[in-house]
Amino acid sequence: MKFKTTIMTLLFALPFFFSGCDTAKQLGSQLGSQLGGAYNVINCDYKYNSISNLDLAGIRVSEGLSLTNITKATSLLSGNAASIPLNFTLNLNVNNPNQSAAFLSGLDYILSIDGIQFTTGSLSQALNVPANGNSILPLGIGFDLATLLKGESKDAASGIIKNFLGIGSQKSNVSFQIRPSFAIGGVSIPSPIYIPIEFSFGGK
Repeated sequence: MKFKTTIMTLLFALPFFFSGCDTAKQLGSQLGSQLGGAYNVINCDYKYNSISNLDLAGIRVSEGLSLTNITKATSLLSGNAASIPLNFTLNLNVNNPNQSAAFLSGLDYILSIDGIQFTTGSLSQALNVPANGNSILPLGIGFDLATLLKGESKDAASGIIKNFLGIGSQKSNVSFQIRPSFAIGGVSIPSPIYIPIEFSFGGK
């Protein structure tokens, strides 16, 4: 709330700071547009759309799982492999209800499933959502499962990944949090708040 108030204060003050020459007015207009876009992106509605390009250690899950690949995936998750890379694209629906465009220049994220934090990261990915419009935000996520499949979290993490791959029988709940960054005056400024996105997968 404080961050939104600060942006609104700056938007109100800009015309007074840049009321001189045409160049100054143009700069003020650009900064105003950037601040407005930053404010709008926080007020967008984010929802889960789909997962695509799912790949587990070279097994292209998104193309369908054969019996051979199911056996291979199960073996990987129950074994002691030194590295088990998991990569996928998380597609989010972004709805902008505002009267002007919303945009971001990047974001930080936290991915947790069934209370277990799987990964965190940062992406330098721009998005511009038109006024009263919708866009798909595709986020490339990748991490190594091997560290999660050790110690006390092994059984829980293995079950979650089986659900994720479509070969488990339980439902898993996902908490995906994003913190947008904005390019304002050539400087990248992160939002002080994370935006939560909740969805589930698995179950029969």
